[in-house]
Amino acid sequence: MMVGDLLAGRYELEDLVGAGGMSSVYRAYDRVLERRVALKVLHQRFSDDDEYVQRFLREARTVASLSHPNVVTVIDRGEHAGQQFIVFEYVDGDNLKRLIEQNGPAPVERALELAIQIARGLGAAHERGLVHRDVKPQNVLLNGDGRAKVTDFGIAREIDVQQGMTQTGTVLGTSDYISPEQAQGRRVDEHTDVYSLGVVLYELLTGEVPFTGDNFVAVAMAHINEPTPSVLDKRPDAPPRVAAAVERALAKDPDDRWPTMTAFRRELEECLHEVRTGETGAATMVLTPPRRSRGERRRSVGRRPRRPTLPSLLVLAGLVVLAIALGIVLTRGGGGHGPSRAGAGTNTSPITLHGSTAYDPYGDGHEDNPAVGQATDGNPQTYWSTEHYRASFAELHKPGVGLVVDAGGTATVHSITVSTDTPGFTAAIRAGNSPTGPFHDVSGSQTVESRTTFQLSNAHDRYYVVWITSLPPASDTAHVNEVTAG
Repeated sequence: MMVGDLLAGRYELEDLVGAGGMSSVYRAYDRVLERRVALKVLHQRFSDDDEYVQRFLREARTVASLSHPNVVTVIDRGEHAGQQFIVFEYVDGDNLKRLIEQNGPAPVERALELAIQIARGLGAAHERGLVHRDVKPQNVLLNGDGRAKVTDFGIAREIDVQQGMTQTGTVLGTSDYISPEQAQGRRVDEHTDVYSLGVVLYELLTGEVPFTGDNFVAVAMAHINEPTPSVLDKRPDAPPRVAAAVERALAKDPDDRWPTMTAFRRELEECLHEVRTGETGAATMVLTPPRRSRGERRRSVGRRPRRPTLPSLLVLAGLVVLAIALGIVLTRGGGGHGPSRAGAGTNTSPITLHGSTAYDPYGDGHEDNPAVGQATDGNPQTYWSTEHYRASFAELHKPGVGLVVDAGGTATVHSITVSTDTPGFTAAIRAGNSPTGPFHDVSGSQTVESRTTFQLSNAHDRYYVVWITSLPPASDTAHVNEVTAG
């Protein structure tokens, strides 16, 4: 489908506002009701795949059953030239992820307002027996009045009252916001959405997601095993009650979270009341769930840490002594070139980059994520690739897509070299301290030839993005074969 097409004799496509791996979203004009709408169109390559078509149609049926001011409304569905489409209300505004990237951490009051609105929309879905399963700021649209509206119920499922989520063993969702039970392919229910909304609120308050990693699996394992960081570590001015509410939402065991989305919302409303009025009450202290019995804790998601045995402690002590000795040798054997990187905060050894994730803030968040490691594997024959686009980024009104690489820690990088077998695309380098942004420019824009080096300035960060702003002239995709740091 192209801009200017007329679908079902009624919907005139005006502009492509977003494109992802499974579908594209257009702004359109409804000639019958004389209003603007949003059309989500399944990509042609999936039109013959019954699984994708059924998932797409299920989304239409799912959202059509909901009527709530904090859920994007479904108006119609249809088919044009063999392609399925869904018609939604048109929300004239950005998604929440872009707001965080542009503005950083939100004021506590605004963060609570948005989280409460999202919770209301999700609570309405839960009342209809639906769990979203992909709650993230990219799936929250803000209208002209700043109201949050939940969208993209594409992987939502019905909750079976007796058995929980009817389908298990399948991992779906977005790694930054995925719940531990979801990451393990276990049964999920409304507690899963509570967890993901807790991650969204954490990000609203701190500007960062709580867990990061080199790839989907690493981040998912962090959600399962790593201790949850406190909001207060990143946002010391946040009220302790707010931090405690987020901490409970992010409990590893679903039974330790807020029992329902409504309960979570009500606590956030109490937090908001305290922020606005300065009033606190006895209920402020009642935030954590009761301690469970030993048997209940044994059934929790993830494993309890085991107490180290004496042999383990002896081995650990030996490793510490060895590490100290090596440190002395390396420091003295450095030829007087100064202290190590860790001690001085400067990088005197080569920096090895590792593929972290694709970066698609103006699409669906996915851009060949499984192949990100091939851009840093040392093999120039392998590559990470953008999606295939039928039009230029300018025509799609898409500012760009990117590949995020990880320096393994905060590092001063002086240059980044990009190799490609699809020369001619335009790119720049950006940097930040989270794989999901926000990022700042550290280089100018250049046309990438077979091997192009970007000189960087003010680049003292952990994550670096090869930010592609236009594709090669004769290609609908761009490859990044290798990315190295200098």
